[in-house]
Amino acid sequence: MLRNLIQRVLVLTGLVDRLQPVALLALRLYVSSVFFRSGLVKLSDWSATLALFHDEYKVPLLPPDVAACVGAFGELTFPVLIALGLMGRFGAAGLFVVNVMAVVSYPQLFGFDCPAGLQMHVVWGAILLALSVFGPGGLSLDRLILKRMDLRPALAA
Repeated sequence: MLRNLIQRVLVLTGLVDRLQPVALLALRLYVSSVFFRSGLVKLSDWSATLALFHDEYKVPLLPPDVAACVGAFGELTFPVLIALGLMGRFGAAGLFVVNVMAVVSYPQLFGFDCPAGLQMHVVWGAILLALSVFGPGGLSLDRLILKRMDLRPALAA
């Protein structure tokens, strides 16, 4: 009886596992859209962006103008890689760093009465960390390229 129950559960979890590529694609598209739109806002009014980096954001080790360029570049480049699933882990890791730097450089996030801004950065960070660890999934250019080259991803021992 227990064996029969376990077998049914395994069938059910096997069906759920088939949704993994779609779930990873949805996460990739969601987090990419958030950061890409932020990058577009930075570009749309570059003088305001520079003013923010000079007056509000305190990016460690980088001059404000360089930090603004690096931030905009990261928010416009990494999301494209993530959305396409092209060098997906690299893109997710890069955007994870951008996200961490956004939190570190804007300490006012910790002082707001409504912690939603900080909480969203935590959510985005968790998604990006998961994509860095698990990869972009089956619906990605990474998977397509490996398949075309007749290569398989390395499996952990």
